[in-house]
Amino acid sequence: MKIVVIGGSGLIGSKLVSRLEAAGHEAVAASPNSGVNTLTGEGLAEALAGAEVVVDVANSPSFENAAVLAFFETSSRNILAAEAGAGVRHHVALSVVGTERLADSGYMRAKVAQETLIRASGVPYTILHSTQFFEFLGGIAHSAAAGEAIHLSTALFQPIAADDVADALATIVVAPPANGTIEVAGPTAFRMDALVRRYLEATGDARGVVGEADALYFGAKIDDISLMPAAGAHIGATDYDTWFAGR
Repeated sequence: MKIVVIGGSGLIGSKLVSRLEAAGHEAVAASPNSGVNTLTGEGLAEALAGAEVVVDVANSPSFENAAVLAFFETSSRNILAAEAGAGVRHHVALSVVGTERLADSGYMRAKVAQETLIRASGVPYTILHSTQFFEFLGGIAHSAAAGEAIHLSTALFQPIAADDVADALATIVVAPPANGTIEVAGPTAFRMDALVRRYLEATGDARGVVGEADALYFGAKIDDISLMPAAGAHIGATDYDTWFAGR
């Protein structure tokens, strides 16, 4: 099949493209660097010509509330319209476990808006909800830093290796559209403050992590349910220790 990966040069996209090519598919990595701009629509029709599946793993360059909403709404509208014109048979999108539970987060509101557009588009679809990536532990710490202290929630989360997310997407791409949502998560639940503290210590970062039940996560208060997958979620094979040893 011809499969277009929007955001195909990023962390997940590049891994997915490699997997699809290894399986014998024509995988097109679409990004501004390749002449495809989902915000203006430039290059979309040409990239999608003859494609059977489109996978959207692009992320907003800004997490500011208005900017991130504009990115996901504009990009999704342009992609979905181009898919309708090209006769694409399956739209696959990567989103986040807990989007619907975190309305105080501008980023999560933007992802909900993206998902709403996908469901209403008429293009057969599958949305993959993933938990946080191990690769983003440093970014989570950075988002909560105040001087030499990092204030993080003590809530549970169940992070996953990016390789396992790419594996899940590679399976979804060749399956019939679910016209619904599938969840994927890592094998182990952690307290967010405890795992980030462990990660920073192992990487030689001397900043202290302060666990606070009321600490915000990208603008939203979270609890032990907010970021956790439901029963029946697909579980990635890579645990934290294995991931860290191979990073």
